Amino acid sequence: MRIAFVVNDVATEKENYTTPQLAFSVLKREHDVYLLGVGDLAYYSEGCMGGRAKKVPAKKFKSTKSMMEGVREAEYTKILDSDLDVIFLRNNPSDDMIERPWATNAALIFGQIAIKNGCIVVNDPRSLGNAMNKMYFQHFPEKIRPKTIITRNRKEIMDFYLSQKKKIVLKPLQGSGGTNVFLVDSKSEKNMNQMIDAINRDGFIIAQEYLPDASEGDIRLFVLNGHALCVDGKYAAMRRRNSSGDVRSNIHAGGQPERVKVDDNILDLVKVVRPKLLQDGMFLVGLDIVGDKLMEINVFSPGGLNILSEMEGANFSEEVIRKLEDKAYYNSIYDRSLDNKLASML
Repeated sequence: MRIAFVVNDVATEKENYTTPQLAFSVLKREHDVYLLGVGDLAYYSEGCMGGRAKKVPAKKFKSTKSMMEGVREAEYTKILDSDLDVIFLRNNPSDDMIERPWATNAALIFGQIAIKNGCIVVNDPRSLGNAMNKMYFQHFPEKIRPKTIITRNRKEIMDFYLSQKKKIVLKPLQGSGGTNVFLVDSKSEKNMNQMIDAINRDGFIIAQEYLPDASEGDIRLFVLNGHALCVDGKYAAMRRRNSSGDVRSNIHAGGQPERVKVDDNILDLVKVVRPKLLQDGMFLVGLDIVGDKLMEINVFSPGGLNILSEMEGANFSEEVIRKLEDKAYYNSIYDRSLDNKLASML
């Protein structure tokens, strides 16, 4: 199998990120693997997509750290979509929103060309285009979502705040990683205008009911091919808890990972979101869960798989790659003619 991972920038990709661990698993299974940044993508006169990529050297590296050192030393090489079986889009558009706005949807545009030429692209770039902000979440059944309004109107936010007994969460419609996420209650109400102004500068505001279970942090669960990712009875799930009292539980916002038991309530949430994920070709996503509600679905570059593999002693990355091998096989025997959304979820 020949697979390319698209990241924001190869130079800033760190060995403890999820994508290098996935690439490491590809290499260990003796496949060809490439890394390229969004800015390295190109369209060529032959009518194909490709770009300047770093091919991971075919060596027996001992760790992702040594592998990434090998990647940085490698020369760039030109690749075409016809050279590849799978393109895995692992860039986060939110990271480019301020300084490189041209890069936010570039991978989606180029990925659609690769699909036309028979390459499997996951997650499906056409559906990812509809998920460029958190409005995508509102297309899932209301019963699993917290009460929410999305607006830029200050009065509507205040009315919602009062209707929720003076305790809500404010966050931007676009963005990730816990940036500009605020808890508003009677203690912080005096700062609400400043919070609204901070988010309004970048667009729409999500005002969401506060769930009491949020005091225990949230649960990040990986979903692969529409099912909770599980290896040898161990689920790719962790609780993220911020001991500082910060409403954000994201790892790089101070949240600490803890082991968690995946119960029937969590698995029921997966059942509810599965049809939509299958329909949209969302091969690998991260669900953020609080209590019996789904807070967010990360469809671009959910992180933490490396942490979970170490925590649970299970090679979750290898299971992801096994599924990609299946897709490449089926697409090959159908002469690269399978519908991409179907192939993404086989």
